[in-house]
Amino acid sequence: MDTITRRKFLQLTAGTSVGAAVSLLSLDEIVFAANTRPLVAGTPILVVVTLYGGNDGLNTVIPFKDPIYYSSRPDISYKAEEILQLDSQFGLNPSMTQIANLWKSGKVAIVRGAGYPSPDRSHFSSMAKWQSGSPTTHSNSGWIGRWIDSQPDDPMLAISLGSVLPPLLAGVKKVGSALPLGGLVIPKGTIGADFRKLSSPSTSDSKLRSLAANSMKDLFNISETITPILMRPEPKEIELPTINGGNAGGDSNLAQQLNIVSKLIQADAPTRVWSVSLGGFDTHANEANAQSILLGSVSSAIDKFMMDIKTSKHGSNVVVLVYSEFGRRVVGNASKGTDHGTSGPMFIIGDKIKGGFYGEQPSLSKLVDGDLAVTSDFRDVYATLLEDVLKSPAERYLNNWKGRTNFYKAR
Repeated sequence: MDTITRRKFLQLTAGTSVGAAVSLLSLDEIVFAANTRPLVAGTPILVVVTLYGGNDGLNTVIPFKDPIYYSSRPDISYKAEEILQLDSQFGLNPSMTQIANLWKSGKVAIVRGAGYPSPDRSHFSSMAKWQSGSPTTHSNSGWIGRWIDSQPDDPMLAISLGSVLPPLLAGVKKVGSALPLGGLVIPKGTIGADFRKLSSPSTSDSKLRSLAANSMKDLFNISETITPILMRPEPKEIELPTINGGNAGGDSNLAQQLNIVSKLIQADAPTRVWSVSLGGFDTHANEANAQSILLGSVSSAIDKFMMDIKTSKHGSNVVVLVYSEFGRRVVGNASKGTDHGTSGPMFIIGDKIKGGFYGEQPSLSKLVDGDLAVTSDFRDVYATLLEDVLKSPAERYLNNWKGRTNFYKAR
């Protein structure tokens, strides 16, 4: 079994990239940037959610009318009356109530059968292909990292939550930044009180002093809002069952990460790409319970994030991408779980998204070596996001890839 951890994956892939230093940002640095050069209203923002471990697509987007689904996995299938019906043939996992509601609002695109040619069932190899955006030829950079290479130097351009930068954000010449999940330390006692006095504006202040006072005031306000979120303890194993469900990297509190991202977006941080993650999807055993809890946490965290940014001037311009390195085998195993497979669904969520299904659903009666066929190339999705969200020519970053998926409204 491939049990490589996310940290090991990052260490291995780090050796293939040019040695650009990863910038570890602090909250005060991001807040200062938000105050001095805020993101212009109307600028699209991409939030990438990586589900580490290989999420079981068949128990995420469920073909509840197909009898082969039930006969292939009798111990871990969902009855038609349990699922959250999307149309006459497919429904979501019962725990994904909030994403089902976003679907009803027309804000969720589901790309079915997503993957790449000649799939690899190794966590390390498959995730490297997904994050590099180069599944058929070796690349020592990430698809967002190559975009970073083409942009002016700016440590705020693309930020990953957590102290380790994913290869996704590693370019050849430049890399994204990381925001460690720790607190912002604001001085206390007499020194802290003096700093707070400095943050109080005065009518006698010059323009420069007034700006400095407002920046200090914003720093205290942001600290008081975000630090409790940063310092919040991680969920207990009973809430996110990474032991029973299996783990192959990723962080363990998606809601915490997205809370921070939403606050910084609302604070006008000049960041175009955010990267967050959740681990635990390597469900070789006890899948029904473990995956359902994990998918429920994904659904609720994304819904709260969308609600938090809704009234922000940036809210309608945020696009969320959700993906995993592969799906699972169609037939369940003897441990009431599933083993490493191939294709699975991708989710794209936002106000600018044309909701609905994209790509052909892989047939359960026409498997490829016991696995679902790949019917949608993930590069089609990446290319669309590069062009429509990051406003950049996709061919430049995806080796002249021509495919697109028409899920974005504002072309």
